[in-house]
Amino acid sequence: MAKAATRIDVRAAVSAAKNYLISMRDLLGGTQDIRLEEVELSENEQFWLITLGYNRRKDLALPDEVDYSDLSPEFIGIERDYKIFTVNAQTGAVESMKIREL
Repeated sequence: MAKAATRIDVRAAVSAAKNYLISMRDLLGGTQDIRLEEVELSENEQFWLITLGYNRRKDLALPDEVDYSDLSPEFIGIERDYKIFTVNAQTGAVESMKIREL
């Protein structure tokens, strides 16, 4: 009889996704208020699909002569972004990060 593959639990998968997101903060323009949004085990049970949401400053098309340091946070604004992480259910390795459209 073949031994069933060991699967990491959902908390370990979420932790792997969150740590991956945190490691990419500087490339994403910052991440604040990271929250778990969705969790799903793939149909073949090989991957955890983890959706995390986070806040970041809006990208504004402002003229180059604007001194951004003088802008208030209310003017700059914040938007919520979502990413879907594919986490290998056996190894816990993050295999992909994709944009989650609403």
